[in-house]
Amino acid sequence: MLRSRTLALPLAAALLLLAGCTEVQEAVAGPDPEPTARELAEALTAQDLTGAPVGGAERAEEERAAIVEGMGGVAPQVGVIDLEESGDTATATLSWSWPVVTGGEGVEWTYESTAQLERVADDWSVVWAPSVVEPSLADGERLDLVTLAPRRGDVLGADGLAVVTQRPVVRFGIDRSQVGEARAVEGARRLAALLDVDAKAFAERVEAAGEAQFVEAITYRRDDVPPAVAQGYDEVPGALAVPGELALAPTRDFAAPILGSVGPVTAEMVEESPDTYRPGDVAGTSGLQARYDDRLRGTPGASVDVLPAEEGGEAREVFRAEPTPGEPLRTSLDLDLQQAAEQVLADVGPPSALVAIDPGTGAILAAVNGPGTGGTNLATYGQAAPGSTFKTVSSLALLRAGLSPDSAVECPATTTVDGREFGNYSDYPASAVGRITLRQAVAQSCNTAFITERDELGGTELFDAAASLGLGPDQDLGFPAYFGQVPQPETETESAAELIGQGRVLASPMVMATVVASVQSGRTVVPWLLRDYRPDPPEGAAPLTGAEATALRSMLRAVVTDGSGRGLLDVPGPELIAKTGTAEFERDGQVLTHAWMVAAGSDLAVAVYVDEGVSGSRTAGPLLEEFLRAARG
Repeated sequence: MLRSRTLALPLAAALLLLAGCTEVQEAVAGPDPEPTARELAEALTAQDLTGAPVGGAERAEEERAAIVEGMGGVAPQVGVIDLEESGDTATATLSWSWPVVTGGEGVEWTYESTAQLERVADDWSVVWAPSVVEPSLADGERLDLVTLAPRRGDVLGADGLAVVTQRPVVRFGIDRSQVGEARAVEGARRLAALLDVDAKAFAERVEAAGEAQFVEAITYRRDDVPPAVAQGYDEVPGALAVPGELALAPTRDFAAPILGSVGPVTAEMVEESPDTYRPGDVAGTSGLQARYDDRLRGTPGASVDVLPAEEGGEAREVFRAEPTPGEPLRTSLDLDLQQAAEQVLADVGPPSALVAIDPGTGAILAAVNGPGTGGTNLATYGQAAPGSTFKTVSSLALLRAGLSPDSAVECPATTTVDGREFGNYSDYPASAVGRITLRQAVAQSCNTAFITERDELGGTELFDAAASLGLGPDQDLGFPAYFGQVPQPETETESAAELIGQGRVLASPMVMATVVASVQSGRTVVPWLLRDYRPDPPEGAAPLTGAEATALRSMLRAVVTDGSGRGLLDVPGPELIAKTGTAEFERDGQVLTHAWMVAAGSDLAVAVYVDEGVSGSRTAGPLLEEFLRAARG
């Protein structure tokens, strides 16, 4: 007698339906194969047949484990969807679902297989065969899951040019499958010495690795492999060079602190996001690459092969899901300007940064951190006193208080506020001391002139002027960006110091480029790097008037024609405005100086910062000039 039943999942619902049908109840008199089929499905889901109703369960479990070893620990869901009984035999149809790709919408490998059951006395038992796991499997064949990495989305710059894209690399490491453990560890130490990496740490990783694992020591750009490494690695036991591709910028240092890096996921990343990452995945690990990894990495695909039982046989593919490439991330970086700026800062020892902005659009065209930063992003997120470059803000506040560029101000050699003496920089020209115009005070950067005018300002007027030029109010630009601070002064001394960009006033190179860009363009510029993040000017910031912008430009032009920025006077291209700045600070008991300079023309607004320098004009000035000449050449 043939009895067939279609089992809808969940099984409990099916049992309820069966219980409600008297005719079916009568038809299934005797031992029922259904519980045995269900136990089999549960054991396959749990990946352990040792306690299942399977003939020769222990041996069956050994075979099952060998079959699925190459599935990388992926756990299937197995259910019973149909059961046909005929006398002392029954056939269970099993549904299989393997989550071969997790994260996002995921990818599942689904199929059906059958299992034969035999009745012995009052019990049913499963007849084990490899085809229970996958219907095409024969004895000795195994499954092998391979993750198909998607092409990572490019990071694009100005005009859609690729900044970060797939570039050829070579991975050097030890292949444990080539040599035994002892020789592999010996090879690890020798290879580490050749590659100049931590030998102890690398040897420990190799020793802990699986017998067939490739343990990477370092990855080089293909064109950067040292000759000694290329010629010597193959003499090291177990050493292997694996060519591949990796998402990389044009050079190793190109906007590195901002763009970030791509590499193997860390154990912490896997632990925090097990549904997104698996060991061996490649992902963004810092900077924009990490923040926008969901967008850039795409969706992995997967293939499952049946590996032959005999060596030399051919594998066959039983499943394939193609990867979906990542989406590009569009930025405003200009490749030529970024590289020119990096070359300018290449030999600067102290921490340094240069930011260039298009004053017409606010686009950040270059954001460079010098080698002395040690990977820190000073360009857009640095926080330092801006010194006399902040006099651009103070000048706007004084204009709004009723002064004009031609207003007379007093510039004494020194002035005292609440017992603290303020003076000008050491080589301040003697000819510019005394009664001078506000324009001259800006051009020569007279500290005492601004401090003596402090009574003209009150309330939040200095903060408001800063906001009008883009400094102070925070904005979400989609990447780490510091817009500076102009806190309310708590003492008369602090009030005096803030007018010359010291006290508790702080700024980043990005925001000081924004300030001079706002003066050049005559409106509040909001910088942007990502095309998807272009916010409007902050609410509450009073817009610049035409008269204010004209007056500010005239004073900053005088810096170039008559003051501390005269080195820019013969730079080709559109006329420039500029401001130098020096800010004293104390470190380890020493009084040192931050060196700043900002400049702008109709084509570019630039800020240069050097953490320790002589002065703005003598330290930052030549760097800014070199960049402008290169940019306009």
